This record gives sequence, structure tokens and C-alpha cells, in this order.
Amino acid sequence: MTSHLRRLLAEVVLFITEFAIVLAVGVLGVAGFLFISREVFDQDAATFDADAFRWTQRLFGAGRQQWVEAITFLASRNFIVVAALSVIVYFLVVRKHRWYTLMVPVVALGGITLNVVLKGIYQRPRPLLPLTSASGLSFPSGHAMISACFYGLLIYLVYTHVRRHKVWRWVLIVALALLILLIGITRVYLRVHYATDVMAGILAGISWLLIAIPLLRRLEGVIKKRFRNDPQLAEKQAL
Repeated sequence: MTSHLRRLLAEVVLFITEFAIVLAVGVLGVAGFLFISREVFDQDAATFDADAFRWTQRLFGAGRQQWVEAITFLASRNFIVVAALSVIVYFLVVRKHRWYTLMVPVVALGGITLNVVLKGIYQRPRPLLPLTSASGLSFPSGHAMISACFYGLLIYLVYTHVRRHKVWRWVLIVALALLILLIGITRVYLRVHYATDVMAGILAGISWLLIAIPLLRRLEGVIKKRFRNDPQLAEKQAL
């Protein structure tokens, strides 16, 4: 077998493996979200949510509201807008990768829109006696879903681009994953969401990522191929 065929076979195996993993995670994410939503509608999750409130209080302790609110702010819409614009500017000016400047707003805005739609479908009220102000409906958690979308996208970008320093790549990936989890826990601690809201939000955010990223990559490939086949379009793009 020639080196060219071995390389081609390795690429095919890698593609099939990545596709199978993405498909499995996506299916599990959707199935998990539907399972949690059914439990919420049937009121079978009440005991679990109550236990989660008590667990987060023991985890963080009393009088930690200011510190917790600082963490949960990292998934607020105001912060995400600024962070997303910073990422867009970085890829537009520094890395010269225009497609990532499209991927960031599509993932972020799509996640926010999907969250609003899901809240409207399930119409679950927020928990009683919150420790901080919160408005709107509860299921799924907007902070959890937005953090899973945005920081999950950053995980993808880190995994894709940080190649030389493998240790730093995995440190950043683990740190971003822990941040998603920590933001979700803070929402339960502040009693603005049930634990099932947070779990469903993270699963919905991951599922949306697994749909949006492959579609955008596919669209990128189609358009780049079209530019290569049409020199006039490529010239206009350069201008």
C-alpha cells in the first residue's frame, strides 16, 4: 500500500470516528433534554431539584452571593456580546479567518433564539425566593444554554487551533468546560433556576453546537469550492 493510500485511509477513518462521536453525543444530548423535560412536566424532578438547592448551599456556603454573581455574570447577555465581538475582531484582524467571524454570531444568536423558543414551549415558572433578581421563564436555563454554546464554541476553536502547545490546549479546554459547569451551579445556588433547568440548558446548548458547527463547516466548504471554480467571484471577494 502506497503512502498516499495509507494517508487517505487514515483520513477516512478519522472522519468516520469524528462523525460517529459527534452523532452519538448529539443523540444523547437530545435524548437527555427530552427525558429531563418529561420529568419536569410529570413533577418527578421536584425532590432532585430540592436536593440540588441544599447541595449548592453546602458547596459554596452562606454569604457568598457577591462572588457567585460574578461567576454567573460571565454568561450574561451583556458579557457574551462583548466577548463574542472580541472573538470576531480577533479572527477578522489577527487570524484573517472570515468564516469564524460568521460562526461566532450564528452560534450565539442561534442559541439565544432557541432558548427563547424552548422557554415559550415549556412555560415553567422560576423557583420561589430567589437570592437575586431574575425575570422570565425558567426552563431551560438561559445562562446555562448560552454558556454551553459560547464557551463550547471556544473549546472547539481551542481544540482546532492550539496545536503546538498541547498541554495548554487541554488546560484551556478543561478550564472552559469547568466554567460551563460552574456557571450552571451558580444559577442553582442563587435559586433563579432549578437544577433540571440547568442540565437541560447545557444539553440543549451542546446539541445546538453539534448542529451548527458541522453545517457551517459544510457551507464554508461549498462556498470555497465555488470560489475556486469561478475566478471572477474570487476576484470580487478579494476586492
